[in-house]
Amino acid sequence: MTADTREAFLRRHTKLSRAAIVPEILLHLATEITPIWQATEAWLAERGIEPPFWAFAWPGSQALARIVLDSPEHVRGRRVLDFAAGCGLAAIACAKAGAALVEAAEIDPLATASALLNARTNGVSIHAETRDVVGDACRWDVILCGDVCYEAPMTGHILPWLRAMAAGGAEVWIADPGRAYLPREGMEVVARMTVPTTLELEDAETRPVTVYRLVPP
Repeated sequence: MTADTREAFLRRHTKLSRAAIVPEILLHLATEITPIWQATEAWLAERGIEPPFWAFAWPGSQALARIVLDSPEHVRGRRVLDFAAGCGLAAIACAKAGAALVEAAEIDPLATASALLNARTNGVSIHAETRDVVGDACRWDVILCGDVCYEAPMTGHILPWLRAMAAGGAEVWIADPGRAYLPREGMEVVARMTVPTTLELEDAETRPVTVYRLVPP
């Protein structure tokens, strides 16, 4: 897909919506009335499309965005990475809160296209990159991670790098809605909140989200 084709796809398969606890930010999301909501894995595979995680405002990202908007001093004037950014919700919140530089990293080109489209919709500028940044040297002051420990291989891939980033001086936050693979060692609680969700995405209508900060060794 070209950049224009990706944007056209996003607009066709999403609807402008507001996340449950971050109503200040407009997002192109899947809803019950958009085609991608009902798309099967076979339909996606036929078109070479990864599962559309970018089409939903996941609980972890909502919690991070809420904290940033309520307490902008956490990111104001700082260089921020929204890691595994999805629709870019946390990145957009950081840009609105006055971050000096905001990067959104994703491995799915539709996700980075979604983050850029959503940023433009909200009148802010972010940089979005389609690649795995794990292994990069630290160039950020703050790294935000929303709901990233949902699989053992993913956790094993990212946690050593995130811990290295914290050891190198970055402030690393992980917002987790009770996923099974989040290790609790070396983490301190920053905040707790309850985020409404849907039974189509989760096994409950709300998820308790805990935001942790990685403690440098």
